[in-house]
Amino acid sequence: METVLIVGGGINGLSAAHELQKWKNANNRDIRIILTEAQNHLGGKIKTVEADGFMMETGADSIVSRKVMGREIFSELNLSDEVVYNGTGRSYLFTDGEIKPIPVDAVFGIPTSIESLAKTTLVSAEGKVRALKDVYHHKNPFTVEDSIGDFLTYYFGEELVEKQIAPVLSGVYSGKLQDLTISSTLPAVFEYKKKYGSIIMGFNDHKEKYQSSGERKFLSFKNGLSTIIDAYEKSLGAVEIKKGYEAQSIQKEKQHYKVSFSNGEVMKADHIVLSTPHQVAQQLLDDAALNQYFSNMKNSSLISVYIGFDVPDAVLPEDGTGFITSNNNELHCNACTWTSRKWKHTSKSGNLLVRLFYKSSHPSFGRVKDMEDIGLLDLAREDLQKSLKLAAEPIVWDITKWNELMPTYTLDHPQLIKGIEQTLIEKYPGVYIAGSSYYGSGIPDCMENGIEVARRITATL
Repeated sequence: METVLIVGGGINGLSAAHELQKWKNANNRDIRIILTEAQNHLGGKIKTVEADGFMMETGADSIVSRKVMGREIFSELNLSDEVVYNGTGRSYLFTDGEIKPIPVDAVFGIPTSIESLAKTTLVSAEGKVRALKDVYHHKNPFTVEDSIGDFLTYYFGEELVEKQIAPVLSGVYSGKLQDLTISSTLPAVFEYKKKYGSIIMGFNDHKEKYQSSGERKFLSFKNGLSTIIDAYEKSLGAVEIKKGYEAQSIQKEKQHYKVSFSNGEVMKADHIVLSTPHQVAQQLLDDAALNQYFSNMKNSSLISVYIGFDVPDAVLPEDGTGFITSNNNELHCNACTWTSRKWKHTSKSGNLLVRLFYKSSHPSFGRVKDMEDIGLLDLAREDLQKSLKLAAEPIVWDITKWNELMPTYTLDHPQLIKGIEQTLIEKYPGVYIAGSSYYGSGIPDCMENGIEVARRITATL
């Protein structure tokens, strides 16, 4: 009987285990599936915390709806009736001491029409004229592996990119646009330029893909995102789930692998899925040929600060769901989500719940990252006072630090992944890397990657 060992019980590992179990049941195959997790709970960066009538997510807070449309997984996990969608509202940028609306018909800050460009209040008249180069300049000297920051600046100019696009897109992909590739962030811009001769016109022709869902752009669950983790765990009856199992090393023994854990236990496996951060995979394999690739991969850091107040969320602009910061010198935070406005299920009383994000891309993060929780709370309240004129006393808060755990897909990321994959094929057949360090950081990306890795394994069984 062959054994498949999945190391890491986040959404990626759970998705792989679920797909392997489906194949095992459908084909009546006698394989052993084991999932180990270093922590005493599953979910990785997904965890819902409830306190004083508020619901808070320590990591990801939602799933992009268009990436899971038509997927059967919610039905398979009996979650169809648990799904909730985000409330509608405008997103703002905090710049020049005040919040200003991001154009409604922009996608990641990118205008979807000439009218959208003309009406934005975030860019000067000169900046708007410069951005029109996208419409009349059709040559494309770039490849999909070039910098998306350089690509967008080439066509739109510095002002539109710096003041409207970069704050939004950098917030999504956790890094400076000049350091991120087109392929790993928003490859659609490259395809639209190629097909339409204009990024703006391309987005205009595909508005429905990004905007037609209206208030259904993002989804969660009535009892928080931990619902999907619990549902996965409940469904994995044929999978041996071992929590509190921290893997320490992997050794190859002929056609098999021996995995040692911190509790002294040793497991043998024919196939291994490393659904862990890349630095953990590097430590487990401890191979010089792989280290040359792993060591050049980059992570960033993020601190999440939730604050709940005994005031109604009506104190905020009635059409808004949050803001992003444009000028990093004005506030310490990179963004602020008005959670109770965006997600009604997170505040039972309708009182205000906000979430502030502090990222390593901010110039002041070097000082912020070492603060104790009480100092971070005071800093967050200071940012709220400056941006929203909110001085109410908090009744609950939750602070989570993700230090060097947010994947950053730099320009050489695709080459690094190819190097790791090829080395594994040559030296460690049957060992697979999986997860957000490599193939996409969104929840749907991780779920899809888990399924894909599972199918690669079943094809060899």
